[in-house]
Amino acid sequence: MSKPRNFTALITVFSIILIGVIAALFFMPKYEGTVGFDVTVLPLLNAVFNCFTFAFLLLSLYFVKKKNIAAHRNFVLLAFVTTALFLVSYVAYHFLTEPTKFGGSLWLKYVYFFVLITHVLLAIVNVPMALITVTRGFNMKIESHRKIARWTMPIWLYVSSTGVLVYLLISPYY
Repeated sequence: MSKPRNFTALITVFSIILIGVIAALFFMPKYEGTVGFDVTVLPLLNAVFNCFTFAFLLLSLYFVKKKNIAAHRNFVLLAFVTTALFLVSYVAYHFLTEPTKFGGSLWLKYVYFFVLITHVLLAIVNVPMALITVTRGFNMKIESHRKIARWTMPIWLYVSSTGVLVYLLISPYY
């Protein structure tokens, strides 16, 4: 049996770079050229990816409760795929466009910003947590996998569901 690998340093570097690139998008000048398609479809696509991520996470939770570890692993991997697709679409959209301003009522604006801020902060936390959780699972470190997964799963579910909610709250203003 091969020795489990420790990916902590790689996860840390990847998480810092990813979060740094996303943060830099908001300070970079926007792309001035044309891309050949309507980029306003990307926020809807992001919401769809978040819906799939949420569904895949619920299915992975269902299968781990049923002790079907293979199905659990496959649905977690599908959640990673849809999250990665979301990230590519999200980065592309924010590189190509100006930020969208919220234009709703004052009370709804408070709801929107609460959801948005908690979504963003927990998404930042979730990146390394999800990567650590999955590597512990693949390395068959079951107890430490379970220990962090108890936190990772609800955070990831919150992030994916509030991603859809953010879209629904801001979509009339695109």
